[in-house]
Amino acid sequence: MSNTYDAIVVGSGMSGGWAAKELCEKGLKTLVLERGRNVEHIKDYPTANLPPWEIPYGNELTQTDREAYFIQSNVYNFRQDTKHFFVKDTENPYQQVKPFRWHRGYQAGGKSLLWSRHCFRLSDLDFEANAKEGVGADWPIRYKDIEPWYDYVERFIGISGENAGLSQLPDQQLLPPLEMNCLEKQMKERLAKAYNDRMMIVARVAVLTQPHNGRGQCRSRNRCSLGCPHGAYFSSNSATLPAAAATGNMTLRPFSIAHSIIYDEQKGKAAGVRVIDSETGEMTEYFARVIFLNAGALNSTLILMNSTSNRFPNGFSNASGVLGHYLMDHQEAGGAWGGTDDFSDKYYLGRKPNGMYIPRFRNVAEKHPDYVRGFAYECYSQRSSWSGAADQPGFGADFKNTISKPGPWSMFLVGYGECLPDFNNQVAIDKDNTDPHGMPMLKISMQWGENELKMRKDMEASSVEMLEKTGFNNPVGFPSDPIPGSCIHEMGTARMGNDPKTSVLNKFNQCHEAPNVYVTDGACMVSTGCQNPSLTYMALTARACSHAVEALKRGEI
Repeated sequence: MSNTYDAIVVGSGMSGGWAAKELCEKGLKTLVLERGRNVEHIKDYPTANLPPWEIPYGNELTQTDREAYFIQSNVYNFRQDTKHFFVKDTENPYQQVKPFRWHRGYQAGGKSLLWSRHCFRLSDLDFEANAKEGVGADWPIRYKDIEPWYDYVERFIGISGENAGLSQLPDQQLLPPLEMNCLEKQMKERLAKAYNDRMMIVARVAVLTQPHNGRGQCRSRNRCSLGCPHGAYFSSNSATLPAAAATGNMTLRPFSIAHSIIYDEQKGKAAGVRVIDSETGEMTEYFARVIFLNAGALNSTLILMNSTSNRFPNGFSNASGVLGHYLMDHQEAGGAWGGTDDFSDKYYLGRKPNGMYIPRFRNVAEKHPDYVRGFAYECYSQRSSWSGAADQPGFGADFKNTISKPGPWSMFLVGYGECLPDFNNQVAIDKDNTDPHGMPMLKISMQWGENELKMRKDMEASSVEMLEKTGFNNPVGFPSDPIPGSCIHEMGTARMGNDPKTSVLNKFNQCHEAPNVYVTDGACMVSTGCQNPSLTYMALTARACSHAVEALKRGEI
């Protein structure tokens, strides 16, 4: 039957690309379902090499853009030259029971074309926190279970950066770091003298500083969101999908919206996936022995909720009743800015695509009196240029001469804090209201809890203090109250766990009640840590694929 494969992968983004690569390389004929258009590396990066003067409207958004992309246009890298990688919100509706920004990229590669590329491992401080504090559910794995898979993924994708020898931020397989500038070097030295519990390191990013696995090194253009023609940053398009295609085992089907999972009552396992063709509206069924859901946390959960049957009247593998609950996102909330008169004789060459990083230091050795868990800082430095005078009055030769000289240096710190799992933060589906393709609309409800609100006060105060102690002039803190979803790290809603009564997935990311269905994107997360999560999704996916192939060989699924 032409609609039958060994495996089906739903989604081709960060984790879906890894599932495709691993399953194909292990010999499985694999169908990859992508709801959006196909995007091929280099060929489909239309703005990557355009000079600025050829980008319409000076790369600014029009009122029409803001109306059509009223959610997506809030993202830091949404511009004229990137908007083709984002969904139109007018065509992809959802319901905000409480405010939530759902940022999406529907195309082959998904948001792997748009991510910030930060790659940090979780540690046992993260994996053990829920159990020790009696919050949410216990992770069914510990660091030793995923450590070799972090190694495996890092060696393939290529991560540059600096190890720190910290238990809360495990060392990684790294390429040489991008160079620190003079201000960053100074702050690193001064921070080490001022504190014994915190440090600044070069951020670990999936950006190549040397050729790696057939991809070229970074050219310091800092145009990553346009798609990198050199393949210098990791994306599904530049790395995992080509690796899967090279095996001859992958069939990529674009414009394919996964509607629901087909369940075989007699065999007690999933049989395939129902798919809506987004161009024709036609429904088709595809069959496979194993299914990987990698559509993104909220879409994977939507598919599970929409997969009802006699066996699963309340959603696929949802006897626990927790499917859709425990939605989480990092809070990008609170930080500080400071300037300096130092290094007036120095500048930098190129536009490196990363910053510095101050790893978590709260609730590591000592307990904070006001809140649990912790946060880390991304740190960015620059020397102001002529663009800083865009809103200043002036004209003539003197004005031109003034703005042709670089201004002072500055350092910007922004905190990324952990979010506790909360049953009341959830998604549900509204079958009475559907999107243009006939899929039930997702209802999202999330708000920050007391722990997050207390943490963010410290995030701001600590950043001001650190800039003061490292010699910056009159640092200014900025409070922030981000709308959930703004960090684009949505997690949870189909969590892992040892107990089928309180979780959807087991320790290998299998559905407890249908072990030939795996969920390895952000939906599986049990807690967030404060580290960027994509690396963990990739490692969990590679681990789950290995488990699935061995289970197939043994006839267990």
